Amino acid sequence: MSRAARSCRAGAGLLLAFAISILAMTVAVSAHEVRPAYLQIDQIGQNRFSVLWRTPLLSGMRLPVLLQYSEGIKPVTEPSERQLSDSIVERSMIEAPGDLPGERITFVGLQATITDVMVRVKLEDGIVSTTLVRPSQPWIEIQARQSALQVVKVFVVSGIEHILFGFDHLLFVAALMLIVRRWGMLLKTVTAFTVAHSITLTCATLGWVDLPSGPVEVMIAFSIVLVGAEIIRMERGGTSLAIEWPWIVAFFFGLLHGFGFAGALADFGLPQGDIPLALFSFNVGVELGQLMFTAAILLAVSALRRIVDVPRSAIVASAYAIGIVAAFWTVERLHSTFT
Repeated sequence: MSRAARSCRAGAGLLLAFAISILAMTVAVSAHEVRPAYLQIDQIGQNRFSVLWRTPLLSGMRLPVLLQYSEGIKPVTEPSERQLSDSIVERSMIEAPGDLPGERITFVGLQATITDVMVRVKLEDGIVSTTLVRPSQPWIEIQARQSALQVVKVFVVSGIEHILFGFDHLLFVAALMLIVRRWGMLLKTVTAFTVAHSITLTCATLGWVDLPSGPVEVMIAFSIVLVGAEIIRMERGGTSLAIEWPWIVAFFFGLLHGFGFAGALADFGLPQGDIPLALFSFNVGVELGQLMFTAAILLAVSALRRIVDVPRSAIVASAYAIGIVAAFWTVERLHSTFT
């Protein structure tokens, strides 16, 4: 066995710990505080705007963040609330006599959290702007149009955060790393996954292909189950398409994962006039996040090899842990799809 192969396999213990941590997160992931809040403002008439304000739940409690408008903005209706499994959605209507651009919205209490707020504003002329508000600066001044640099910054950061908190995507990449035996094949496999989800992300975002999100999310989870089963097959001396040519499997399932990325991007809202730039920037962010995760795993593997010789049984244990987590997600998403 080559040095590269031993290096990849020696990370089994680390991947096992990663998979177990994911299993613990599945119970509370929907209420995790890092889940971003979301503010959507749409102009519905002269100086009038509908407001959708979604705040995540943390251990069943609403995130303690309140909207505070500048003096030029007046509420027209009392807000109506609806509680979902992972968040509270509040709808209302506001009026801005001097028009909305130039006004400020403050997120009171955001500075005491680790939660970001995605703000999407659509004006009557069709211009859409998307801004990421952070706790370090818990306010936003509405602009008539975003600069190209602002679009790049917002969507690159959004792409990085989506992949790093997209535990199903990360677990799929981690499972592929357990199958791959050579550095060259690892590069080829990761590249195939990247190209595939870039294709479907672009096609879905531009409206060329449209698939329902529920079945897509189910298949994404199930793809991880299948890769976990292939890891066990490999360790038992078997062979298959996924074992001999993992890049083909990575490409096929990468197409599914791309639709998942597109769903997240659709929630953010693309700025009219800057759709290609926003799409490209989000995709770059996703790839940067994926490379960061892969590099972190490889560095940790290298450090682990210097400390302990991981037994072969850890690889099988990791595969079972990955399969259990993914099977849980599959059943959970099936339930959500049909209820």
